[in-house]
Amino acid sequence: MRGANAALGAAGLAAFLALGEAVPRLGLVKEAYFPPTSRIADALGQEVGDHAFWSALGDTLSGWALGLAIAVGAGVVVGLVVSIVPYLREATASAIEFLRPIPSVALIPLAVLLYGTELRSVLLLVVYASFWQVLVQVLYGVQDVDPVAEETARSYGLGPWARVRHVLWPTALPYVMTGVRLAAAVALILAVTAELVIGAPGLGARIAVAQSSQAVPDMYALVVVTGLLGLLINVGARTVERRALAWHQSVRGEVAV
Repeated sequence: MRGANAALGAAGLAAFLALGEAVPRLGLVKEAYFPPTSRIADALGQEVGDHAFWSALGDTLSGWALGLAIAVGAGVVVGLVVSIVPYLREATASAIEFLRPIPSVALIPLAVLLYGTELRSVLLLVVYASFWQVLVQVLYGVQDVDPVAEETARSYGLGPWARVRHVLWPTALPYVMTGVRLAAAVALILAVTAELVIGAPGLGARIAVAQSSQAVPDMYALVVVTGLLGLLINVGARTVERRALAWHQSVRGEVAV
């Protein structure tokens, strides 16, 4: 079954690449705006051979990883504290619902005013966008704790931190991993967006330079790189999620199937 799915995926990718090659060569779109796949592949090969490309890739991954780590740590800690401390969940609900829908890109002017084109501007946007993905999932996870299990733990004399470790955390962990997976994708989007708009070092800034200099094949090649990064991050996040939740019914059921 997996082999058949892989074959279908490869066939779909081949058809997509062939379509990208044929459409501009048949004159359906101008090659100046959408070059054939072969030209994009050539540009990608040139980019891979350029040291500046790897430096930009490293800058993007640095901003993504650091921002994601901060967001995950803060989201888990804040979510647990808000859920455990009595009445804090109700007291913060309005603030969370007000701040969470604010688009991170709306903070770009603030980031530029505070940090200019430094890495901290990218981190501000990445952390803000990713933090809510984790926090909300932690809140949902804690809310899903079985009251009977909680009362049983209390009756056995488990203290607050013991209950967090043995009752709350195992229940919330699947939600946390979902939040991390979502946050990883959002963090990459915001990292590239910040570089593209603000001009911070990274793939986004390199895409902007290629666009302004009319290097269209290079621009598309860099866009392909960002897409591949997103794919690798998603696959990696799912792999980590399966290993972290190997004991959980959802993962065991998936493996059994």
